[in-house]
Amino acid sequence: MAVKVKEWKGARWLFIDHKGKRKAKRVGPGQSGKKAAERAASEILARLALGDVSALSPSTQQAPSFQDAADKWLAAHVQSEQIRPSTHEEYARTLRLYAYPRFGAKPATEVTRADIRDLVVDITAQGKSRSVARNLLAPVRQTFNQLIDDGLMSANPAARMGRYLKDRKDRRAGLDLLTPQEEEVLLTATLKHVPRYYCLLLCALRTGLRIGELFGLQWDDLDFGGRFVEVRRTLKDGRQVFPPKNGKIRRVDMSLQLVEELKRHRAEHSREALSKGRGRVPWVFIDSQGNPLRKNNFGRRVFQKLLRKAGLRPIKFHALRHTFASRLLQNRESPVYVKDQLGHSSIKITVDTYGHLIPGANKAAVDRLDVTGRNPTATEDGTTRGETSVSF
Repeated sequence: MAVKVKEWKGARWLFIDHKGKRKAKRVGPGQSGKKAAERAASEILARLALGDVSALSPSTQQAPSFQDAADKWLAAHVQSEQIRPSTHEEYARTLRLYAYPRFGAKPATEVTRADIRDLVVDITAQGKSRSVARNLLAPVRQTFNQLIDDGLMSANPAARMGRYLKDRKDRRAGLDLLTPQEEEVLLTATLKHVPRYYCLLLCALRTGLRIGELFGLQWDDLDFGGRFVEVRRTLKDGRQVFPPKNGKIRRVDMSLQLVEELKRHRAEHSREALSKGRGRVPWVFIDSQGNPLRKNNFGRRVFQKLLRKAGLRPIKFHALRHTFASRLLQNRESPVYVKDQLGHSSIKITVDTYGHLIPGANKAAVDRLDVTGRNPTATEDGTTRGETSVSF
């Protein structure tokens, strides 16, 4: 009779050997589950010594349906603020649209790897983006992890599904950019029709900040002497504050034009607050009532109307970020600098998305190989290309 505690695949397990019968039980995560595993091992040894062999019997705990298990995981994590409300909404939406109709009613322990694989394959076959499949797999995988922690499962059928998420779509496809002429038309129309938001659009075009990062800017984030912005937060729906994407604060340089415009914008803020009897508002960009801006409201009521008045094609506000990145690269700035300004998590994202915009990048690379070859305009015997030198 023996009960051994071992760590396997990041978890603590009890391996029970009693009168020729063997059983493995998962009791908790790695190091944090060591003491609990040792206590459980002592209890099982004591029960076996008294003739209680129930520890060798399969668990009688009934497995919940996959939908119940997933809903439980979502509720627990949004309440503990481990995922953002917007992420919770997206996870819930993809589960409702794709997973629940396929295997939501099945006991979670009966959902197979083939069930999940076939669903992912079907989603990609429908032409859905890789992000849709990712937003589905993330909560599915975490739901099974929770069931493993609860001791109802020993393996995750949704693990290692990455090979089914290969992106067949080019990141560059559909990349919307403003030409320098269109940018000028947009800014001119903003001054004419909605001057209140001129500084906001200029800031988007000169910093490449995401719309939530722009709305989340506060005056204390700006360093006019050092000419940089510290991106510390993102604002959602005018009230929910989150860390920037990737959770990292970053510094973004400000152009001279933007510095002067922000100073003018701050002075206008002060005059407006004084005239309306308001106190100092910390947000850089606000509506006429002094409230933080909201993405959907601004996009529909301001930005899209502005594009129509300017005679420009419909684009998303995010196109201003793409325009900023493309302009830097076309001016031969380093992709590493562009990555840091944009706040990308890796240089791969920057290069995959914008690398084709670097002027002459490939030609310059192969031209540098000519340094160790022949003179581009002369042969070894001194004749120019196009001439023939024959010797015997």
